[in-house]
Formats: sequence, C-alpha cells, structure tokens
Amino acid sequence: MSIRFGDPDRPNSYIGRTVPRPNAPRLAQGRGRYVDDLAPPRMVHVAFVRSPHAHARLGAVETAAARAVKGVLRVFTGAEIAAVCSPWVAVLAHLKGLKSPPQHALAVDRACWVGEPVAAVVAASRAAAEEGAALVDVAYEPLPAVTDMMSALDPETPVIHPDLGDNLAFRRLHHEGDVEAAFAGAHKVVAARFRTARHTGVTPEPRSILVDWNPAEGQLTAWHATQAPHMMQTVFAQHLAVPEARVRVICEDVGGSYGVKVHVYPDEMATAAIAKIMGRPVKFVADRLESFGSDIHARDHEISARLAVDADGRILAMDVDDWTAIGPYSVYPRTSAIEGNQVVNLCGGPYAFADYRAQTTVVFQNKTPTCQYRAVGHPIAVAITEGLVDMAAAELGMDPVEIRRRNFYADDAYPVTSPAKMRFEGLSHHASMDKLLTLMDLDALRADQAEARSRGVHRGLGFASFIELTNPSPFMYGIGGARISAQDGCTVRMDPDGSIVALSGVTEQGQGTEAMLSQVVAEGVGVRPEAVRVVTGDTQVTPYGGGTWASRGAGIGGEAALLSARALRGAILEVAAAMLQADAATLDIRDGVVVDAEGGAARLPLEELGRIVYFRGDTLPKGLPRELVQTRHFITSDYPFAFTNGVQASWLEVDVETGVVTLLKHWCVEDCGRVINPQLVDEQIRGGIVQGLGGALYEEIHYDADGQLLNGSMADYLVPMAAEMPDMVIGHVETPTRESMLGAKGAGEAGTAGAPAAVMNAINDALRPLGAQVTEMPFTPERILRALGALDD
Repeated sequence: MSIRFGDPDRPNSYIGRTVPRPNAPRLAQGRGRYVDDLAPPRMVHVAFVRSPHAHARLGAVETAAARAVKGVLRVFTGAEIAAVCSPWVAVLAHLKGLKSPPQHALAVDRACWVGEPVAAVVAASRAAAEEGAALVDVAYEPLPAVTDMMSALDPETPVIHPDLGDNLAFRRLHHEGDVEAAFAGAHKVVAARFRTARHTGVTPEPRSILVDWNPAEGQLTAWHATQAPHMMQTVFAQHLAVPEARVRVICEDVGGSYGVKVHVYPDEMATAAIAKIMGRPVKFVADRLESFGSDIHARDHEISARLAVDADGRILAMDVDDWTAIGPYSVYPRTSAIEGNQVVNLCGGPYAFADYRAQTTVVFQNKTPTCQYRAVGHPIAVAITEGLVDMAAAELGMDPVEIRRRNFYADDAYPVTSPAKMRFEGLSHHASMDKLLTLMDLDALRADQAEARSRGVHRGLGFASFIELTNPSPFMYGIGGARISAQDGCTVRMDPDGSIVALSGVTEQGQGTEAMLSQVVAEGVGVRPEAVRVVTGDTQVTPYGGGTWASRGAGIGGEAALLSARALRGAILEVAAAMLQADAATLDIRDGVVVDAEGGAARLPLEELGRIVYFRGDTLPKGLPRELVQTRHFITSDYPFAFTNGVQASWLEVDVETGVVTLLKHWCVEDCGRVINPQLVDEQIRGGIVQGLGGALYEEIHYDADGQLLNGSMADYLVPMAAEMPDMVIGHVETPTRESMLGAKGAGEAGTAGAPAAVMNAINDALRPLGAQVTEMPFTPERILRALGALDD
C-alpha cells in the first residue's frame, strides 16, 4: 500500500507531527543516568599526568611521592599500559597517501602536545588521584615544537615523526576541466584569503567512561559517553585483546556530543587497560580544564581561493587551496584528514559550473589533535564559496540573491554530479530561496539599512546557500583502522500487554533520537508513541549499528525502525486474521487496536492478541507464525551520501567605533527530506546555528609560538550565550530521498554549516561602503577595526 507520511487525516499519522520527547520528564526531574552517576562496588578513579610541553622526550618517571598519598593504589607509565593495550594507526584506505604514526594510550617515548597523557594515577577517590598526579615527577627533555601550519613543510622545520619523512599527513588535489582557461576568459575574478579558527566542542557533559573487567567471565563492560557504542566495542576488543563478543559497551544518557565523542581518546583507552590490569571498575571523567587540551579541536584552516564569473554573473570556475593542521596524530579511527577532504568535496556545492580545482594539504603540528566536529568541513567550504559569490556580486553591482539564482542548479535538474564529483539525488535551492524570501521582508530590511546608514548606523544583510552531507554509505570510510558501520538495525517487539519495545543501534545524545524512533515505530505498527519504549546504546541488546554521527540517525536508523515496525505490524495482523477468521488485508492496527481497515470498527485490542500468543498459543492454528518480534537493517546503496540543502540569512549591526557586532535576526530554510518531528528539527537547526555563530564571532583556541595553550578555560574561551543570540526564524522545504520508504535525510548539522558564512557576508555588507572586508573567523572587534584601518598591525 502507498504511504502518505504527514497526512493529518491518515490513521496513526505521527510522522510529521510534533510529539513530546519521551525522556524529557525523566531528565527534567534530574533522573538521568550519566556515567558520572554510576558507582559500582570496588570502583576506583584515575587521573592523568599530562605533558606541559608541546614536544618533549620522556625520561624517568618518579612515582614514590604519588604512591605515598593516602588512597592512591597504583601509578602507571606508558610502557606498563602498552603491555596490555596495542597502539593504533588512524588511516583509511580510500584517503590515498594518508599517513600517521602509531599512537599509544599513554605516551611511551615522547609527548607531542600540551595535554597528552604520559602517566596515570589510580586512587580510591578522584581527589586522591589528582593529588597523586600532581606529585608525579616526569623528566622531560624539551624538543623543537612545530606550531605554524604554513611552514610545517619547509625544509628547515623539524620533522615531528622522523619515520614518516616529513610533516605531511595527507594531500589531495581534485582537478576538473580547464580552470586556467576559464579564469583567463573571465569577465571578473575575485580572490581572498580565508581563515577559520581552531575551536572545540565544549559539550555540557565532559567525556566520561567507566570500565569494569570481570576476569571470571573474561568480560569487559564499558559505560561510555560515546556516539558509537558498537565501534568502541570493536576498538576495545581489538586493542585490549578481548574477544568482541566479550566486550559490552553501554551508552545511557549523554550530555551532548557534537562529534567530540565519536573518536578514540588515549586517556579513555588507558582507563580500559587499567581496568583490565586491576580487575575492578575504573572511572575517568575529564574536567573542564583538561578537556580544552584533550578533547579534539577542529576548523583550523587557512585558504586561498578565487572565483571567475562572466558578465552576467554566471560562475565559470573556482580554485581553492586549503591548508589545515591536525596536531601530531591523525585521530583514530575516522581520521583527521576527513575535514580537509570535505572542503574539497563541498566547495562550490550549490552551483552549476564546470571548471574546478581544489587542493587540501593536511600537516602535522605539536598542538591538540583535530578531527571531525559538527558539520565536518561544511562551515569552511560554505564560507569560501559564499564569500566569493558575494564578492563577485559586489564587483558586478548585482544583487546577492540574484547572482545565486543565476547559478543554482535548477530544482528539476536532478540527479546531477557536481564538479567535485558529488552526486546529488534531489535538492531544492530555488524553492528554499523562495521560502526564505517569504519569511523575511527583504525590501523593508534594505530600506531600514539605507535609513540607518543615513544616521551613521551600519547594518548588514548576508546570505549563505549550502549543501549538507548526510546518511553516509560505506564509501565514507572505506577500509582501514577500526570498523565503522554505515548500516543500522532496529528490533521491534510487542509484549503481552500490547506495548512495543524498540531497540536501535542509533544513540541518544540529547538530540531527540528516542522521540524520533517512537514516532516512526508508532506509525509503522499502529500504536500511540507513548506505547513505544525505546532502548538504545547497549551493544549486548541492540542490533549492530553505526550510532550517531553525520546526521544519520533519522535517515538510516529511522528507516531501519520503520522497516522493522511494519514487519511487526504484518506479523500481528497475520495472527489477528487467524483469530478473527478474516483476511489480513482487510485489517489494520489503529491506536493499539486491530480494526476493519475499511470502516475502522474495532475488532481486537493488542493486549488480548498478546495474551493469546504468549499464554494460550495452544488455541492458535498449528503452524501459524507467531513471532511478535522483528529485526530489520538498512543501508544506503544508490548514492554515497544523501545531500540536503538550504539557505540562511543574517541581519546584524556593526559598531564601527568599537568593532562590536550585534546580531539582530537570523533565518534558515532547510530541506532535510521528510520532517519527522518539526519541533525537534527546528531545535536541531537552532542549536546548530548557535554553534555556527559561535565559530563566526567568538570561539578561537589560541596557542603561543611554543605550542602552549593560552585560553584553555571557560574564563578565556568564549562561547555564545543566550543574551548574544538573535531571534531565529526556521522554515522547511521537503524533498524526500527516494532511497528509503521514510524519505528522511539529516538535519543535525545544517545550522552550523551555513551560519558563519551568512554572518561574514552580513558584516561585509555593512562594511562595504567603508571599503572594509573581513574573512578571518572569528570576526572579533579587533579584526573588524583592523579591516577599517582603525588599528595598526
């Protein structure tokens, strides 16, 4: 039968409706179960001694004073941990030429960034462990530190890992068409240098892990604040020499992730190794200060780019040279080269043109490792593309909306392949721009801008169109390192009382996974969402899946849930048909009751069907299938990714005397395919916009020339707060993917992808009459004043 999701007149129509989060009352009452809430018997705590040097050789480790602290049980060095935990190398086969050295859980010979763990102190309390860690005396021999990205490959620059030959981790050049000829024949060429500052996630809950080793059963159990429990099951098994079936990873409530908690961290691996050595539960919870130097960083890029256009404003060619630095190691197992690789894939994304050249150069340095963070590579690629498009419009005297309309792929042109060889199944750039303009009164805003300028007040309006990569297929990670699953599964079961339990490989990180799954399963089976109990994040009970990353939860996990729910519905109706002596095709399930499909007359409550199946199966026909549990898996296969798209606009004011930017209003229209829960999607978009605005205006990790982290605290590292945020207006266009029955793509990263570019363009729109332009994020007052010539360099 055809399915018309979102039809309000369709029975059991929950997909497309705002349904409350089922876990909200529990969390609001403070009854969440985070890793730090757990305290099993015999649990001990571990604190880490971290290198104060960006690069240093490790000598003797003096532990006597630490071991004398009351409550301290053991002190571990890198060599001791290495005896039970093998090192890892973070490379992927499809990233040709990517190299990285082996990395240990605790540094063995050298420390390569400020904050790298070099020893571990285990104690009965966290306080005793920290006191002991402060007394561990490590003999360091400082070595030259590589801190400048752009000189990392210079002949005179020291090589961090001599065995690798140089500081180049990865380089990729993509060249399509005759770029030089296109630039030579262009009517206008615009060029700029862009910079995106290094920043980090600042998750509400820090990274947390509690590991127990049961030698009697040979069982390792890890309660872990992670986005990918099954991936971590593989990692622990592989590097601690434990059969995978004897590793259980439990991921209960998680206080935000943003990509920070999808990687393998040396301190977390050391915690697991210590649990195996000591045979007792060991807990590590990063404090906020050490998180700044141990959580992954991201967005550290410097880019030179240019754009060629003809006299009508049509884009002819784009040329991008991206540099990024990733710290001393590629982060396991997803690798730190993916962000630069995504810049190559995504630049120019919304626009139809032929000639394209883009190169990313990924280098090692002695700073905290960088890796994948919310909207991997997207804000960088969008800022480059949209910044150049606005510059071209200004050169041509063209309206920024008009130049975009002239270059968008037509909404009926799909499928198409971009110059970067990205395959787009179906996007909606024109429809999204149309929707955006209906949400904002462009004429009124321009009139307000002109009137304000007459009073010496400088307001600006900036646009940014974008594409977003979601629902990655196995192509995303190829082969190499730990296994990363691109498929996901869901098991749906009806219990005797007619209630439904859904077990999913997708995890809840605060984004609303439980609500989304309950709606999909409720509609698929034919019950109310409150009748569905969702279980996630336990490798021992949930089907094998990839977890939560790359905006894949609804598109892949949701589709698996729908397939299994509909399979359960079919199994229920087969039993009901036998009990009612009816044709299953004439029956339906609505609000937990088997009914006549035609008129809706109630025939059999599900709890009565459950009573018969589970307790009086002898009364059913012999040989009748009666398995009221179904499992289905889903994986994308037709396209490497499901691309979404959208457009954002920022309206702001720049004080040219102080350089301060005041955000006035922000709009975003986004096409994530089928919208399952409008409120959840809008929350995701708004949250993503806030993180994008943070990168645009506030967030920047600072180091000195010796690799010392200068602002590693919440007193010095700025994040956006509610008082600084503008009113946000969210709209949607729906272009469902045809790869799935549900039609959902991803929505979690769209806000982050486009917000920085929209702000940049709005600031430059405000400053253009003054002959100033900024392209270095964050756009701090100092940088704006320098662009205005109000400060000396």
